[in-house]
Amino acid sequence: MKRIAIINPLYKADKANFDDFITNFETKGEDFGNQDRNSLKLFELNGTTVNIKSFKKPNIINQIVYRFFRKSKAQRSFEYANKLLELNILTPKPIGYYEFTEGLLFKNSYYISAQQYCDLTYRELTTNLDLEQHETILRAFTRFTHDLHVKGVHFLDHSPGNTLIETHDDGYHFYLVDLNRMEFGPLDFETRIKNFSKLTIHKFMIEIMSNEYAKCSGEDETKIFNLMWESTRAFQEKFYRKVRLKKRIFFWKKKYKNRVSQSPI
Repeated sequence: MKRIAIINPLYKADKANFDDFITNFETKGEDFGNQDRNSLKLFELNGTTVNIKSFKKPNIINQIVYRFFRKSKAQRSFEYANKLLELNILTPKPIGYYEFTEGLLFKNSYYISAQQYCDLTYRELTTNLDLEQHETILRAFTRFTHDLHVKGVHFLDHSPGNTLIETHDDGYHFYLVDLNRMEFGPLDFETRIKNFSKLTIHKFMIEIMSNEYAKCSGEDETKIFNLMWESTRAFQEKFYRKVRLKKRIFFWKKKYKNRVSQSPI
């Protein structure tokens, strides 16, 4: 199996350690976060902590696509992180990525970054509505999102778990994570506002974000709210429609699991 390893020059002296982390990823490191789709682990390196994300092996078609026609998720994460930092947008420090191929097929990829601890994520704003300084943080987040748009960043996975928030004396610092789906370039009005559609189901939060975005952009607040609320509802309907469809298609898996759990063997 062929390996490609790209490491930030600042960490060149630690390459042997990274080689070891990747080679022994299954048996070393500490599990971190949600492991459903991709696997994240923390590793200690010279008194600091690094975060390694192992992306799920793609299906056979995408193994060909990623081998010849498209950059891997790990490579995109690394390159996009560096691009964000160039634009003065915060994200955990990018360290490098690894890719493994075999013949005509792409197999596995890993993205390495510095572990970024935080005080909360945007998700807490949606689950703890009594959070201290809730509206202040939400308005600061909206200004942060407007700044992304002004700088030509379209974060396609702009969802509750993908923005880390640090509290500082001068306000709040926002860090983007899960970076492999981004586009760069001028954003029209509709694209900007629809970028909020995955963030919350709470209408009062949409009202606050609409109000703050109007202050930042100079656009009509009512126009912003109507589009933001409409796109939020459309996303929710699409999401739950997909969930219902999956339940119908994969209902047999649940039945199988139930049979196994009831089996005396």
